[in-house]
Amino acid sequence: MSPEITFWNPYSSAYEVEQVYGEKWLRFSYENLLGSVGLWAMVQRKWFSDWYGKQMDLPKSKSKILPFITKYGLKEEEFLNHPESFGTFNEFFYRKLKPSSRPIDSGPDGLIFPADGRHLLLPDVSKVSSIYAKGQSFDLMSLLGCKELAGLYSNGSILISRLCPVDYHRFHFPVDGELSKTNLINGSLFSVSPIALRQKISIFWENKRYLSTLVTLVLEKFPSS
Repeated sequence: MSPEITFWNPYSSAYEVEQVYGEKWLRFSYENLLGSVGLWAMVQRKWFSDWYGKQMDLPKSKSKILPFITKYGLKEEEFLNHPESFGTFNEFFYRKLKPSSRPIDSGPDGLIFPADGRHLLLPDVSKVSSIYAKGQSFDLMSLLGCKELAGLYSNGSILISRLCPVDYHRFHFPVDGELSKTNLINGSLFSVSPIALRQKISIFWENKRYLSTLVTLVLEKFPSS
């Protein structure tokens, strides 16, 4: 079994152990041979995700909200709406927050985190030979699904923001710019918990994902060509 998941909390200035939603099931699926059979046959499939999503859209799923808040220590004062106002667990899951809960730097030189989560920064992709476990390499070409983009960002930086079920499930662009296009890259639906990533880093580029290109003022002023 892999060790506990720890992360640095800048608000408490200390390392903390992450409480993983459904940890027993995740460890069984990704660290147990028998569990991996069920993982490949069911959990990674779209139909399973659709089925589970429908269960969380049912009125009875509302009963999971308050126990979830209590167990994972969510701050209700950050919510835009009171927990009792949500009709289903999914409504709570993609809840909105008060603007004051996540103040955004509006300065022209500001750079914001795109999402709640646990963040991993790779300052220079070209110097990263392997990350996580088992010497697995990070494949930028496979992640972006485009040779030209991989070449453009081969010396760039990557910030990976991993959202947990307890996090605010919306994202924002880190800087001002113009969204030029968004492309769907289809794939599986594996968990991106470190429990899963320690076994297979390629989950990042095998999973279903969207690729958005943001054209910034810097790129317009200093074109790559």
